This record gives sequence, C-alpha cells and structure tokens, in this order.
Amino acid sequence: MSDRASAESATRRPARIARGGWLDVLRFAAGALIILYHFREAAPLPLGQIHPVFDRGFLLTNFFIIDSGYVLARIYGERLASGGMDVGAYARQRLLRVFPAHLVVIAGLAALVAAAALAGVQPSNPQWFDWAQLPAQALLVQAYGVPGGVGWNAPTWTLSALIGCYLLLPWICRALWARPWATTLAAVGLLLAADFASRFWLGDPVYRLPLRFGFLRALPLFLLGVAAAVVGARLYVRPAVAGALGLGAFAALTLVQAVGPFGLASLLLMTIIIWAAGALPVVRPSRLIEHLGLMSFAMFLTNEVTRIVWFGLFDAVGQANWSVGMRWGVWAVGLAAAFVGAAVFRYGFDRPVQAWLNPPGSTTPAPGVSRERPIA
Repeated sequence: MSDRASAESATRRPARIARGGWLDVLRFAAGALIILYHFREAAPLPLGQIHPVFDRGFLLTNFFIIDSGYVLARIYGERLASGGMDVGAYARQRLLRVFPAHLVVIAGLAALVAAAALAGVQPSNPQWFDWAQLPAQALLVQAYGVPGGVGWNAPTWTLSALIGCYLLLPWICRALWARPWATTLAAVGLLLAADFASRFWLGDPVYRLPLRFGFLRALPLFLLGVAAAVVGARLYVRPAVAGALGLGAFAALTLVQAVGPFGLASLLLMTIIIWAAGALPVVRPSRLIEHLGLMSFAMFLTNEVTRIVWFGLFDAVGQANWSVGMRWGVWAVGLAAAFVGAAVFRYGFDRPVQAWLNPPGSTTPAPGVSRERPIA
C-alpha cells in the first residue's frame, strides 16, 4: 500500500449522523406505519384480514426503541462515556423533551372525554377511558408495574419505558463505549437470555410483553441500539458496504414478514438497517426529510388521540347505512388527519416549547450532530 493510501486509510472516520438523511427517512416511515397500525381496525375491512403483517405493530414499537438507543448513543455516547457531559443536564434535557408534550396531549384527551360526558355523549369504547387508569399514564410510570395506564393514549407506555432507558444511558456508555464487538455480543446475548426468561416466567416473548413489564421489554432492545451506535461510532465501514448490508437486511426483513413474525430475527435485521442508515454519510441533507423525521415524535404521540376523536364523531353520527365507498373515504381522511394533526402539534406547540425549554447554547451538541434530533 502506498504512503498516500495508508494516510487516507488512517484518516477514515465513521460517518457522523446528521439530519435530513436515511435515519430520518426510517423514522418517518416507521411513524407512518404505526399510524396505519392504529387505524387498521377502524377500516371497513380490518387490514389484518388482508395480511397478518398489519397486526404486527409490536415490531414498529420495537423499531422505535432500538432506534432511540442508537440515536441517543451516537449523539451523547462519547461525552457520557468520558464524563464530558453533566449527567444532570442530560437527564433534564431528556425529561423536558418528553413530559411537556405528553402532558398537554393527555390533558387534552381527558378534557375532551370529560366534556363529552357532560354533554351526555359516551365514548364508543368506554372501558378504555377509566379515570382510575389515568394517573399512572399521566405520570408515565405504567411500564414499571405500577397499576394503571391502560387505555387513554395507550402508546405512551413506550415513553414510560424509554425514560428508564434514557436515565441509564450514561452508565451504559461508561461501561461499554470502548468495546464495540464485546458490546454487540453482550447486547445480543442479553436479548436472547431475556427472551428465554420472559417466555419461561411470564409466558410471552420479551419483545411482546404487556405494558406493565414495558421497561423489561424495552431495555434489551434499547441496548441493541446502543451496541449498533458503538460499532457505528468507532468502526469505519465504506458507504457502499453499509448500503448493501442495509438493503440486504431490508429485503430479508420483507421476506421474513411475508411468511411470519419471526420476532428475534426481525429485531436483529431492524438493528442492522438502523446501523446501516447511520453509516451512510448525509452528503446532501434534505430539509423536507429533516422536517418529516422531526415530526415523528408528534406522530407517535398524537395519532391515537386523532383516531379516537375522528371515529368517535362518526360513530356518534352512525355509519350503518353508509356505502362501503363512503366508509373507506371517511377512514382515508381520518388517516390523513392523523398526519395533519401531528404537524399542527409539532409546529404549533412542541417545537416552540422545546426552543424555549432548551434554547440554543443550553447544551453543547456533539461534533457534526445538529442540535435538534428526532425524539429518541
């Protein structure tokens, strides 16, 4: 090898993650599929009857958990591992990123249900709006065995579980950051051991545990994302190789899902896809893709409320005598309304509030990483 080639090889560094690239594409696509999953039963023909893949929303939730571990570790991992970032400042930023938006959404839903009750209108499924279940969900403690949290804005159990993962990240990074392959083996081993234990003692695979065990479900998946981040941040892989591995993993995931859920294999394939997306340099960042990726948190947080309100209104009107075409039209407009509602919430509340709570200069972003990232 020539001296020039040796120098070029020595200066190669892993791609820095940035907005407007493939990570944001994946984030938005997963958020859109989660919306479709939550709307599937409201369709005139439940989508699960078309293909069982539409009933596998647990895979999309698990994708978000893995992706959260990856993105947060890529942004904060080096500084948390070296002690270069204050743990208290990091924890404050994470909690303020989640709680204001969550509390506004759950308070808005509770106010709507209360107002409807005062007007003499009962929800279509009153069992999902038990007031005794609300406190655990509002406080985001339902993923730790605390009674409550069922119904209402049900997907928030994921945020509950992730908060525990967020708060553990500094110690995870300090223990694992310097050992990419050992970290990968440990993460995969922990996932397999947790899945075996979960099936043996709780009767469910770890990746499908109910919300009261949400933290136990999330932690092994979050660690998969962290392991992918450690490898991605410390080992250079040529973009062509990363792209080929990512496309191969996506093709394999598509084929696997056409046959059956294959949960563990699907989790590992999704991890490879996320790692590959982060290994591709963002040469020409797209502002549109950036905004779509940034909107994914609002999509995740608000879509269930939109679904409840939209179809609650039409259930009150009555659709029994409507044609199939009209019912599909109502469903499609409701699906679109979930995206519009998320955009309104993102730009009307979440973005300005975050700019106020975490103003420029309040934290120092990692080199090459933009300050605002999709919610992790």
